[in-house]
Amino acid sequence: MKSQWCRPVVMDLGVHQLRHFSISFLSSLLETENTSVRLDNSSSGASVVAIDNKIEQAMDLVKSHLMYVVREEVETLKEQIKELIEKNSLEQENNLLKTLASPEQLAQFQAQLQTGSRPVTTQPPAQPVFQGSGPTA
Repeated sequence: MKSQWCRPVVMDLGVHQLRHFSISFLSSLLETENTSVRLDNSSSGASVVAIDNKIEQAMDLVKSHLMYVVREEVETLKEQIKELIEKNSLEQENNLLKTLASPEQLAQFQAQLQTGSRPVTTQPPAQPVFQGSGPTA
């Protein structure tokens, strides 16, 4: 079934994209402000604050990307739920029609499925009923 293999692929793709973006984001942060990352004895307090800020930024970025991936997955699951509800409704209607059909109608339908022919109606089309003065002759 499609939903069995679709969900892991979507999640794996989202995780892969998140890792790639997070790694490139962290790399760019570390490259642009490399001087604040170095730990000197003279500026160790400032460096720790700078590192903490970068960690917080990275965590915010990861959180926002995880939320994005989760929202996409929720939308996919909502669509799948709608499809399953429709399929369930059609199955219920089919079961109802099977219970209301006579054995002869079911046998005729099965025969038509096997031969691939179109269904033939056993009842003639309904004649219009005129109400009024009756037939004029």
